[in-house]
Amino acid sequence: MFVHESAEIHHTAVVEDGAVIGQNCKIGAFSVVGPNVILGENVELKSHAVVEGWTKIGDGTIIFPFASIGHIPQDLKFGGERTKLEIGKRNRIREHVTMNPGTEGGGGLTRIGDDGLFMMSSHIGHDCIVGNEVVLANNASLGGHCIIEDNVTMGALSGVHQFCRVGQGAMVGGLAAVAADVIPYSTVMGNRASLEGLNLIGLKRRGYKKDEINGLRAAFKVLFANAGILRERAEIIQLEYRSNALVQSVTAFILKNSDRHITTPKEG
Repeated sequence: MFVHESAEIHHTAVVEDGAVIGQNCKIGAFSVVGPNVILGENVELKSHAVVEGWTKIGDGTIIFPFASIGHIPQDLKFGGERTKLEIGKRNRIREHVTMNPGTEGGGGLTRIGDDGLFMMSSHIGHDCIVGNEVVLANNASLGGHCIIEDNVTMGALSGVHQFCRVGQGAMVGGLAAVAADVIPYSTVMGNRASLEGLNLIGLKRRGYKKDEINGLRAAFKVLFANAGILRERAEIIQLEYRSNALVQSVTAFILKNSDRHITTPKEG
């Protein structure tokens, strides 16, 4: 076990032998840190937080009371193999959040990026890959093997089916049940979730230029307003909008091989 001399550990907390506690960490009352856990610098565990398993937490992350981080996956096939959970820097992990490590069949790693906000009772399942600046509102859940790209926001009580992808900058509405891939910069809503349009507010907040957004809007109409095969239209649009990075991101997402279909607008 290594505990930096600057770390503050409450006398009721349990830090098991083998753990690594970095500079200026704070571990609150009745928190538990397992023997294979690594906490970076300035990590703070509020009271009653539990971090277990082969878990690494990046600098400046804060974990709030009753969060359960790194316990075994909710997968009946899991056989106790050594798998990992890696959490990036400056994340805010609120009360009752659960995050599970990977499984041998899924690659052995669950990875979460930097600067995320994971609100009360949200869940990240095994083998998920979550990008930077992601927000999961209260009770939002990710099934196993999901890929959530940068700057995604998931509304309260929404859920993403296992193996689905959600592209960067997308907005998943509250209570939405996502059962197919969500293209970048879009908004999806409903049960099952359907494509409602582009996340224009998010694009503007991210500082994209007006002509880039207008190009994406035009491409979006062609992609989803016409009959025929979506993949074929995406190939054509990709060539027509070579200079528009937003369109290139969307078409590349559609053309990439995936285990799920693409979320589309409701018929009619």
